[in-house]
Amino acid sequence: MTSSAADVSLADWGRREIAIAETEMPGLMASREEFGAARPLAGARVVGCLHMTIQTAVLIETLMQLGAAARWSSCNIRTMPPPRSPRAASRSSPGRVRPRTKYEWCIEQTLRGSKGWTPNVVLDDGGDAIKILHGRYPDLLAGSATPRKRQRSGSTGSTR
Repeated sequence: MTSSAADVSLADWGRREIAIAETEMPGLMASREEFGAARPLAGARVVGCLHMTIQTAVLIETLMQLGAAARWSSCNIRTMPPPRSPRAASRSSPGRVRPRTKYEWCIEQTLRGSKGWTPNVVLDDGGDAIKILHGRYPDLLAGSATPRKRQRSGSTGSTR
């Protein structure tokens, strides 16, 4: 896996932070418990570009435990603090980098995995991955779950 985590030696610290966050997210933990063995998201290839918080790390791990393959990058150059990035990067992502060109490189690496991996679900709250998908890789949009319309809450519906 390609990773650009700033300091992988902090992965254990990130794991401890994630364990604390899991106690604060009973809905996701209940989903893991109830549906984990059935792996209802098997076949989902999720690419995410969200603010990288401890809670995002819990979401990523939940998606993976439910059967999804997940690749992730931060949607903001400054939103992947060191204890989170190595743990998340070790599981799902190209990680955190600062210069804009490397930041966009990171998103591009997230969009195209090894052995022909391409996403069929896109989670992007900042629009950076969507912008790159539409502008540079429109071929990857075929077969992806795409937003239908923006709701007042800021969430979107899906065509799937």
